[in-house]
Amino acid sequence: MLTLDALVARRSTPTLQLAAPGPDAAGLLRMLQVAARVPDHGKRVPFRFLRIAGQARSALADAAAARLHEHTPDAGDAVTEKLRKRFLQPPLTIAVIASTGPDEKIPASERFSSACCVCFQLLLAAQAEGFGAQWLTGWLAYDRPFLEHTLGFSAGEQLVGTIAIGTAQVAVPERERPDAAALLSDWAPA
Repeated sequence: MLTLDALVARRSTPTLQLAAPGPDAAGLLRMLQVAARVPDHGKRVPFRFLRIAGQARSALADAAAARLHEHTPDAGDAVTEKLRKRFLQPPLTIAVIASTGPDEKIPASERFSSACCVCFQLLLAAQAEGFGAQWLTGWLAYDRPFLEHTLGFSAGEQLVGTIAIGTAQVAVPERERPDAAALLSDWAPA
């Protein structure tokens, strides 16, 4: 069973520190099953997954670099290479896509929140399986031409983030975390 110690040990492994091997097909499906076990008001399943692996990594890195130069023509080589490595370095990237189109009963914000939970749950599942992972967004997550023309998103879909998964090449140190006691206040009626 999941323990608080396992949750306290959660770390994001920088994408550039991830390498092969990644999860095999059965391991990935197990992690995605875990990731899909999130709060979901109305049982809408307002998310889907897009796997970027194998040769698709290189093709997506090329497409992202091309879009970067359309978006920011003066982007330098270092910026371009960093963006390319985001998709080339990890053996596997999973894009988590939220369905935020029209719905008469469940607000888009609740459906997007459910998909955000999927991202976090996938980070936990990857770590539980012995892999490092990192959740990324960046400007590409909001670039409609890239999302629609390159990744095939519909108008009612939004990228929640990409989850890079692989074998950690470094031990990720703990970083300073907020003090929960400082964040807590008590509500009292007026």
